[in-house]
Amino acid sequence: MDTYIKIRDFVQQFGLKIHPIKRMLLVIKALSVFTEYARYLEKEEYHFPFLARMVRSKHSLFLILDGECRMKKWRNRRSLFKDKESEIGTPKNTEEDDSLADLLKQLALSNDFTQFTYHVNETSLCIGYYTPLIDTEILHRDILPYLKKWESFASLSSVLPIEEVILTADAATIQENLLKGYIFIFNVNNLKQVCLVKAGVERTRQVSLPEVEFSVVGPKESFVEALDTNINLIRKRLPMPEFTVKELIIGKLSKTRVSVLYIDGIANKENVNTVIQRLSDLDIDQIMDSSYITQLIQDNQNSPFPQLIDTERPDRVASVLGEGKIAILVDGAPHGLIGPTTIFEFFYAFEDYYLNWAVASFFRLVRFFAVIFSILVTPIYVAVLTYHYELIPKDLVSTLVTSRSAIPLPPILEAIILELAIELLREAGARLPTKVGQTIGIVGGIVIGTASVEAGLTSNVLLIIVALAALASFTTPVYQMGNTIRLIRFPFLLMAHYLGLIGVAVSFCFLLIHLLRLSSLGRPFLEPFYPPRIQDLKDSLIRLPFSMQSKRPIQEQTEDTMRFNPKKAKEKHDSKRN
Repeated sequence: MDTYIKIRDFVQQFGLKIHPIKRMLLVIKALSVFTEYARYLEKEEYHFPFLARMVRSKHSLFLILDGECRMKKWRNRRSLFKDKESEIGTPKNTEEDDSLADLLKQLALSNDFTQFTYHVNETSLCIGYYTPLIDTEILHRDILPYLKKWESFASLSSVLPIEEVILTADAATIQENLLKGYIFIFNVNNLKQVCLVKAGVERTRQVSLPEVEFSVVGPKESFVEALDTNINLIRKRLPMPEFTVKELIIGKLSKTRVSVLYIDGIANKENVNTVIQRLSDLDIDQIMDSSYITQLIQDNQNSPFPQLIDTERPDRVASVLGEGKIAILVDGAPHGLIGPTTIFEFFYAFEDYYLNWAVASFFRLVRFFAVIFSILVTPIYVAVLTYHYELIPKDLVSTLVTSRSAIPLPPILEAIILELAIELLREAGARLPTKVGQTIGIVGGIVIGTASVEAGLTSNVLLIIVALAALASFTTPVYQMGNTIRLIRFPFLLMAHYLGLIGVAVSFCFLLIHLLRLSSLGRPFLEPFYPPRIQDLKDSLIRLPFSMQSKRPIQEQTEDTMRFNPKKAKEKHDSKRN
């Protein structure tokens, strides 16, 4: 009777609203479960190895009572209750059993974790999984019906119509695979072995058009947030056994999968080892995107210049792998990283390789000089108006004087206000929904520009110059490099204000020195111009025909230097004609 009262009190402490008769039946059933431990209840204080907040219904209470009792009973018959003076000795659990029991308690604290008992003949199997990570249709269609044929875990893999089955007793392995969409199954009478069955479903968006690196010609596929899908997009373009993928797990909390991709026999082994070593040395809690990797493994982390190319195009990654480069893909990131790289490659649009060589060369030169124009035009304007009026042609002086006659602000302040206004419009347009953002950018630019000129805060000439500089900065195909170009305009503006054209020249020298000191995975950032690589100039600021690029870039230091052999191609062509 004392046992009955204690279990009744235990049931009542949860505050479950149960009819008295049903509560009595509940207590009686719980009493039958704990009959074997009644003698402990009469002598010792007791407690249950779970918290009240874990019980949300009478059904879950039964499951916990029954499951905990069975597990405790068969784990070396350890008592469910604490013994103050341990009059009755009980054998201790093994360390493996304790760690697994602790894991089960930890899992039960999470609201999205489901655990229940499944009875097969006279055997009770405990099944648990994270609800958001699995497909319940797979569970009810491909797992539960086949458990009726269960004899042992050794034969379970041959019974289930699922290939991914793991047998283990390691708590860390169980936790890791549960987060990958596995279901655990174990016999409540034996915790020595746990079966993990893959029932997860990968929820990700479909492969779509590139949003940043959109092109008129060429493939229209882009990376998604699923690592396996991204690797598949590259592997179908490189169907060869030499295409190698090395996977690492980075992040103490996020456990993010990071893959290093290269072609064995082409990529420089020193570069491959450098990348893998830098990734392996990372000690960080979370990796949420590939941009984390860029900032952590690039050679100079204090430089505003990106030293790895960020791309969303699988065809670009496949192409540069063939040149001896290395790619890094991060699970959850719709972008890949490419390295080693040079500053000139940031001005390549991959569409260039799908166009005629003359057209592609023209567009590359336009982009390069547009970037130079974007950096220098506003500082030169400020320097000339502040110190060097004599350099302005006579016909233009009157126009400038007229436009600035009613402006109360000095050129430097006027330029900075307009530059910041452009950046505010750009940032607002990027953060708002697409259609609203485009409207804000166009209407806001027109309204602010017109109002500032009419109010006498800025001149027409400077407004045109700043707008052209902003437009030129957007010609950079790589988004991160475009941000850097817009940032370094401000130091140039300040130097132009204080030192005139000399300040602009000094700033440009400092920029050049900084670029000369930069490297990407140990390779000079200004190759092929410094150090000079005559052969690599064929695909730099200009792109010569493919027939003139038979060798891979020298700067990549590849093991296999030949891209194609024009002599063999000519011999085959001549033999077919004959």
